[in-house]
Amino acid sequence: MTTKKLNRIYAALVAAAILILAAGFIQQSIHRQNSIPVLNEGSADATSPENKPKLIMGTSPDYPPYESVDALHGGEIVGLDIDIAKYITSRLGYEMEIESMDFNGLIAALQTGRVDFVMSGMSATEERKQNVDFSSIYYVARNTIVSKSNSPYASTESLKGKRVGAQLGSTQDTFAESLQDVQLKKLNRIPDLVQELKTGRVDAVILEDAVAVEYTSANPDLVHHFIPAAGQEDGYAIAFPKQSPLVDDFNRVLGEISENGRLDDMIKQWFRAEEEEAGPLKQLNLDFGMLGQYAPYMLRGIYVTLLFTFVSALFGFVWGTILSLFKISGIMPLQWFATAYTSVFRGTPLLLQLFLIYYATPQLFRYDISPLLAAGLAFGLNSAAYLSETIRGGIMAVDRGQREAAMALGVPYRTMMVSIIFPQALRTILPALVNECVALLKESSLVSVIGVQDLMRRANVVQSIEFRALEALLFVGVIYYVLVLVLTSLAHLLERRLRRSD
Repeated sequence: MTTKKLNRIYAALVAAAILILAAGFIQQSIHRQNSIPVLNEGSADATSPENKPKLIMGTSPDYPPYESVDALHGGEIVGLDIDIAKYITSRLGYEMEIESMDFNGLIAALQTGRVDFVMSGMSATEERKQNVDFSSIYYVARNTIVSKSNSPYASTESLKGKRVGAQLGSTQDTFAESLQDVQLKKLNRIPDLVQELKTGRVDAVILEDAVAVEYTSANPDLVHHFIPAAGQEDGYAIAFPKQSPLVDDFNRVLGEISENGRLDDMIKQWFRAEEEEAGPLKQLNLDFGMLGQYAPYMLRGIYVTLLFTFVSALFGFVWGTILSLFKISGIMPLQWFATAYTSVFRGTPLLLQLFLIYYATPQLFRYDISPLLAAGLAFGLNSAAYLSETIRGGIMAVDRGQREAAMALGVPYRTMMVSIIFPQALRTILPALVNECVALLKESSLVSVIGVQDLMRRANVVQSIEFRALEALLFVGVIYYVLVLVLTSLAHLLERRLRRSD
C-alpha cells in the first residue's frame, strides 16, 4: 500500500513539473519576437492598435521622480521617464512594456537583447557610449551631497576622510570615485544608501538633484547641498543597443517635444508633484501603521514566491532523481556527466548562475526568457545538484537484500527501481527533501535582483516609497516564517501518514 501511494505521489509530481515548465516555455515563445520592426510614421501598422509591435523598456524603479512604483494603485511604475517613454513610443506607433531590474543590470540587459531601450535617469557618459548608443539629452541634472542635518557637508572638500555612498554603476558613482581621500561605499539601490546614511554607516551620499530634494523633503533630519556643475557628466539620455534603428526616431520625437514645450511641462508636472507630496518627518522609530495601505500590495507577492518555490522544487526533484540514477548506473559517461554537473553547480554561487541564465539565454539562444522562468530554472538546476546526492544516498541506504530478492525473482531493473527501491528511499530522505524546500523558499528572495515581484522585491518598493526599511522587512519576514511553518507542518503530516501505512 505504501509503495503504491508513493508511486502515485511521484508520478503526480513529475507530471506537474512537466506541465508547469511546458506552459512557461509556450508562454515565452509567443511573448515577443526577437527583431524590432521599424515603423514609418503614418504607416498602417502605426495606426492599427492590434498590429502595434512591442518595445520593452528597462528601468530601475527606485529613483523618484523619474521612475518609482505606485504601490497604492496596482504597483504600476510611474514617473517622468515613464511619461516621456510612453509619449515617444505611442507617437512612433509602438506598444510599450516596462521591465524593472537593478540599475547595474540595465546595460547588460541592453547588450543581451532583454530590453529594447533604457530610461532610468542614465547619464550619457563616455564610458557607457563605448557599449551602448544614446539619444539626445532630455534633462541635465546636478550631483548633490545629502547628509545629516546635525552634521552637514556642503562641499566636496568637506568629504575628505569621510565615508561616502553612491549607487553602483551610476554617474554619481563615477563622480564619487574622482573624490580624493574618501571611503566609497557602493550599493545597488538608493533607498539602501539613504538608510545607510540615517543609521550612520556612511557620512554622506551623492545623489542627483531632484532625487536629493525628494529624500530631504521627506526626511527633515537630512539636508542637501548642490555641487557646482563644472566637471560633471552629461545629462540624462535614452540608452539603446549599439546600431539600434530606434535612435533616430526617438531623437526626432524628443526634438519635437523640446521645441513645443511638452517636455518642459512633463518635467514641471513631476517635480511639482514631488514637492507637494513630500511627507512629514519620518523618524527611525517603528511605525507599523503605515504598512496598512501597502499590505495588499506586499501580500500579492506570496503567490509569486510560492509559485517560484513550487516550480523550482519540482524541477529540482525530477532532475535530481535522474542525476542520482546516472551516478549509480555503472555507465561511465553518465557517471562522469552527473559528477561534473554536481561539481559545477555546487561549486559556483547561486546568484551567479541566476545572472548567467537570465542574461546569457537571450544572447546565446535568441530566446527572451522571463525573469520568473529564469529564476525557476536557476534554482531548480542548483537544487538538483544537491538533491542528486541526497537521493543517491537514500537509494544506497535501502537494504541490499531488496535488490537481490527482486533480481532473483526476475523483476526488470526499471520496475525494481520504480516500485521497490525508490519508494523506500523516498521515505528515508523525506526530511532532507523538506529541508531543501524550506531553503528554496527562503532563498527565493534572491530573485528580486532581476525584477521578479516576489515578497522581498515588494518590501524594497515600500522602503523606497516610505524611506523606512525596518517595518516592511519585518512584515515580510513574518510572512516567510509563517510559510515555512506551514510547509514543515504539511511535511510532518505526510511523514506520519506514511508511518501509519507501514
